[in-house]
Amino acid sequence: MARILILGGGFAGVVAAESLVKQLGGDHQITLVSRRDRFLFYPALVRLAFGKCEPEDVTFDLRTSMLDRRITFIEGEVARIDPENREVIIAHGEVSGRLSYDYLIYALGRRLATEEVSGFFEHAHHLLDLDGALKFGEAVRKFESGRVIIGQCSEARLPVPVYEAAFSLSNLLDENGAREKSIISIVSPGTPGSEFDDPTVARMLSEALQRRRIDYLPNLEIKRVTQSSVITKDGLELKYDLLMLLPPFHGSSAAARLGITSEDGYINVDWNMKVMGAERMYAAGDCVKFSGPKLGHLAVHQAEVAAANLAAEIAGHEPVVHYDHNLVTIIDIGGESIYLHKDLWTNEPSSVRHGRFWNWAKLIHQKYWEATHA
Repeated sequence: MARILILGGGFAGVVAAESLVKQLGGDHQITLVSRRDRFLFYPALVRLAFGKCEPEDVTFDLRTSMLDRRITFIEGEVARIDPENREVIIAHGEVSGRLSYDYLIYALGRRLATEEVSGFFEHAHHLLDLDGALKFGEAVRKFESGRVIIGQCSEARLPVPVYEAAFSLSNLLDENGAREKSIISIVSPGTPGSEFDDPTVARMLSEALQRRRIDYLPNLEIKRVTQSSVITKDGLELKYDLLMLLPPFHGSSAAARLGITSEDGYINVDWNMKVMGAERMYAAGDCVKFSGPKLGHLAVHQAEVAAANLAAEIAGHEPVVHYDHNLVTIIDIGGESIYLHKDLWTNEPSSVRHGRFWNWAKLIHQKYWEATHA
């Protein structure tokens, strides 16, 4: 019987655990370690902030969900991994000390590199967790007029909630009769074209921003936040009355100094999702070194590939499936949505759609995911 350890309770960790149970049955021991005992459906945090759903609609109990699938659940903080001895060191939680494994799936996500933006946590609202979304929503409800800055810092790699928050706020202020008294600006280290690497999406977003009178300020790297302004690397100071900002992301620190990560801490994997330079170890989700945005759909696909190939390795077979880096996302632009399907590893043309249908499809996908995984 193999001992399989999965680190991380996000999209990648949960999907990897469930996929392994389906493929291996009860013949092996599968354990999921997560720093929290509740799963959070991150794509819904914008809707939560703007009162379109409740906290219980975007979370579920991981312990119960894993128990129902015969997966051992441990709430704990992973300090580091020891591939040579096949052990994981848990700093604190339900257990502390060392957990041994025969096979490992690393799915701890990304680290918030807030140290690169002075004053971020003291002054900026964010959409990175449940509390952050609720606090931002409270600030939105209290906002009456002035300058709003919504943006992401360099290396945040999460443009969708930035656009969705800006469009949602514009709609809300219209409904409240306060739009004429407000200025909404999106601040980005790149451009719409660079964020999604697609000219059609860039054009659609630019047109939607113009219709909603939302300013777009490209190529600005935010380095400092104060109580009333954001300051860029070039010294530009932008005053604000309401701020929502996403900080830089780096790879999780638990895999640092092992020779398996890039300079910014992301884990190097091959197209089988196997960690390069380590035996019996796979990785999936925001922690891996791939180009493009860090989105839940990508994490799910990577987890499925990692689980399939790990199961094949246990059985003594060669990898059975290769990962294709295909981006699929829906951007809610206020009443309508943009659907994008793009192969990030080739120059093949993207599939782009636009219309009200995709709002409905995005909501149905959330409901389906929660119903099948909770």
